Amino acid sequence: MTTNVRLVEDFVERAFRLVLRREPDPESAGRVERGEVSRARLVRELVESREFERVELLDDGLARARAERARQGRPRELLAPAWSDERAIEIPWVLSRYLGERRVLDVGTAFAERAYVEGLEQLGAPELVTVDLAQPATVVADVRDLPFEEGRFDLIHAVSTIEHVGRDNAVYDVDAPREDEGDAAALRELRRVLARDGRLLVTVPTGVRDDQGWQLQRAPLEWIELFERSGFTVYEDELYVHDDGGWRTATRAEAEGARYGEHHAGAVLLAELRRRTVGETLRLAVRDARHRDVVRRSTLVP
Repeated sequence: MTTNVRLVEDFVERAFRLVLRREPDPESAGRVERGEVSRARLVRELVESREFERVELLDDGLARARAERARQGRPRELLAPAWSDERAIEIPWVLSRYLGERRVLDVGTAFAERAYVEGLEQLGAPELVTVDLAQPATVVADVRDLPFEEGRFDLIHAVSTIEHVGRDNAVYDVDAPREDEGDAAALRELRRVLARDGRLLVTVPTGVRDDQGWQLQRAPLEWIELFERSGFTVYEDELYVHDDGGWRTATRAEAEGARYGEHHAGAVLLAELRRRTVGETLRLAVRDARHRDVVRRSTLVP
């Protein structure tokens, strides 16, 4: 290999890593070496690509989450372009709600968006454990049977994961027992390993009930009933729908009619859940009485 070839390959590697944060396409170095594109033209192609738009959008979401955490914000009414999927909403919504918990568990990390995993690490939690049916999760286990003692975690994240539990996981090239009520079993197990005063942040697709084999989409109130039946109190929730204008916050009626699209959900439900106790129920009642003008539950509004 000549010095020039090595220099070209090194440049292309650095350009792809910097702009798209991944390995180069196989033919990219060859195109530069043969003079089909200049180095500057290659960089322009990368920066003007839709792939970079998505990198930028998710990176902006991470920045928004950092800013919100600094002021202990709880952002609602987020927006994202029509070409994007629900991650553009889920990532900033979930990561902004970190309150400094010491013991954090993320479920479904192996197949998670790279930007989301980076955001998790940026939280700076003293202990971050990731669980999935495959590596690179730090613990390989089924969310329905976790190898942790009761009350082990202060905060749990389950981003677009619960709807897949107990379903056909062949699309992910992993194997796990099929179970019609897999999502319910997962929620009960997450409640078991959640600390008494802990929080579970969960996101799921919602709309017209739709069993797609590899995932189960439930209607908004059906999800809420499942959360409550699994021993949780819904502290906060928000619905988003996707239409020609992009992603926006929605009413329950709008979300109920949504259908899963070709490459993304038609609507999503994002929620903060806490273990249902008498004390938690009383605290919520007091909060709602004192802050009647603060919207906390989208699913309660038709």
